[in-house]
Amino acid sequence: MSQVKNMVRRVILSIGSFIAVFPLIWMLLSGLNDYLMTFVPGNGKGISFTLENIGYVLFQSPVPLYIKNSMLISVVTSLYQIITGAMLAYALTFLKFRCKKLLYYIIFFTYMLPSAATYIPSYIVLSKLNLLNTYKGLILSQSVSLFGIFLLRQNFLEIPKDFVDAAKIDGATDWKILWKVVFPLARSGFITFFLLSFISLYNNYMWPALITTDSRLYQVSQGVRSFFIDDGAYGTKWPLIMAADSIVILPLVLMYICASHVIIHGISGDSGVKG
Repeated sequence: MSQVKNMVRRVILSIGSFIAVFPLIWMLLSGLNDYLMTFVPGNGKGISFTLENIGYVLFQSPVPLYIKNSMLISVVTSLYQIITGAMLAYALTFLKFRCKKLLYYIIFFTYMLPSAATYIPSYIVLSKLNLLNTYKGLILSQSVSLFGIFLLRQNFLEIPKDFVDAAKIDGATDWKILWKVVFPLARSGFITFFLLSFISLYNNYMWPALITTDSRLYQVSQGVRSFFIDDGAYGTKWPLIMAADSIVILPLVLMYICASHVIIHGISGDSGVKG
């Protein structure tokens, strides 16, 4: 009976996995053909793979520039978010100070606000500081992640406070404790946050579109839309669009493949306490 249940589970998981992966397979196959794949029997078109679309996107379009901008902004901003999030999460977890709960509730209620509600005041601030249409504006305006603060704080709560107290007795500063004691024990949480932050920033469209009008600063979401819609190619060159989309998501796929084993190990492992 257990074998039947396991078989049913595997079938269900296989079907669900195929449904999730199918759009990516369809996009890749369409990008490697000179027509949009329809998977309709008897459509009179055979599969004829070609690298012309990939070559055009890589060498004759601005898509590589958009990918470079997105990679640069996403990596640097994610690192800033890790630093600011770790400091705030450490303070909320291990430090004692007045109005600690009040600070936590302010952060919590701020997190509940829709991000669109902050666009106008943030835009005004960046305008006053002359940071519109700059890499600094794109990075600094997103350098704090409220979600990251909560995520790291939950990881820090699982760390025994005895470790922190022992480090303080040895004379370590809070900064040193954070990166020498807490960081190694919560490494999987940091990596998970970096991945989630990177993916969110890499795919971000609305905020970069509001504060940048220079095409040299476009990120992938904004840049691909501008290239294929504003230039009049949308709806007429679908294989080219699919090829561009396949290249755009490649950094995300590679990053997940490289870091997935660390996340799985962190979830299945312990908190660093040995018997």
